[in-house]
Amino acid sequence: MFATLLRSALVAAVCGATLAAPALADSSFQTSAPFALLMDYDTGAVLFEKNADATMAPASTTKLLTAEIVFHELKEGRLHPDDRFEVSENAWRTGGAKSHGSATFLELHSTVRIEDLLRGMVIQSGNDAAITLAEGIAGTESNFAALMNKRAAELGMTRSTFANSWGAGDPHQRVTPRDMAHLAATIIANYPDYYRYFSEKEFTWNKIRQLNRNPLLTMDLGADGLKTGDLAESGFGLVGSAVQNGQRLILVINGLKTATDRAEESRKLFNWGFHSFDSKTLFQAGDVVGAASVFGGAQSQVPLVAKGPVKIFVTRGASEKLTAKIVYKGPLAAPVGEGDEVADLKIWRGASEVLDVKLKTANAVPIGTLSQRALDAGIEMASGLIRKTFAKD
Repeated sequence: MFATLLRSALVAAVCGATLAAPALADSSFQTSAPFALLMDYDTGAVLFEKNADATMAPASTTKLLTAEIVFHELKEGRLHPDDRFEVSENAWRTGGAKSHGSATFLELHSTVRIEDLLRGMVIQSGNDAAITLAEGIAGTESNFAALMNKRAAELGMTRSTFANSWGAGDPHQRVTPRDMAHLAATIIANYPDYYRYFSEKEFTWNKIRQLNRNPLLTMDLGADGLKTGDLAESGFGLVGSAVQNGQRLILVINGLKTATDRAEESRKLFNWGFHSFDSKTLFQAGDVVGAASVFGGAQSQVPLVAKGPVKIFVTRGASEKLTAKIVYKGPLAAPVGEGDEVADLKIWRGASEVLDVKLKTANAVPIGTLSQRALDAGIEMASGLIRKTFAKD
């Protein structure tokens, strides 16, 4: 049943679209950035990707995860913006003025409000502010790095690892564009009271005024965050977001040779993303997208629905091949609860995965009668034998 639903929805949404084997990715847009991903915030639909799952050095965009951890602690009430952390000699020497890197110019052994440390970190990219936050929360930088990896796993950043809070080069500090886009979306969605820091254009501390390092904020793009970074090993990159006509896009870009290249490639990607696509709704909220098989239940299948509308973005004037699959580990074992997230709807444009939507069960499925369970067991046993036979062949 679900194959028919997916086929009809895709064909209706895109003129000329068919369910087909993945073809080559669309080459209508090119960027000189070695790493790039452009994503629609509301749907998670990917508009453009280049090496989106390859690992790269994050440089100072690392501070986004440091910020997310602090935001989470504030939201949970374990910290307060007026709480103070002391600036250690390590933070002062490693990340302060003496390091000749980006700094908030915190004074040795001074105590600084968490809110000011956050602003110093996200606006000025202060390494000393990031280290002070890390040490204040976890005691040491290494303890905080362990916390970062734990939190990254909780957020679903499955291909990223962290070694420090501020972006120093380290072979164990690697991220992917897709993971960083997901992190940015998490920050925007979960912390509206703190996300505003990223859009502040300047911050003064210790009588030193510094401008926000994000070049997008000075462009006519509707940009309101997030963070830049550059290292010799990573090149110039950023994680940014902008809103036009009610649509928010998230951009991750990295590996550019100069700050000017970073700014111009970012501008090109945002302008292309905002003006080159039409949004098409495949399913409304609550529509049945497909079904999952159930083992030992009163029903042999359970309908699957999405939490909200399922939309894709179609390049204007293009005929595109789309491939859709419902992916889950099955059959599901009864009892199955109503509203359980059990599957993903994945859609590809050519070779690029452009949408991954969680699907939940539309209703509960209780345990079936003894005869129903016996029948399912027989079917599963026969299926297992068939699979084993084909595997031998």
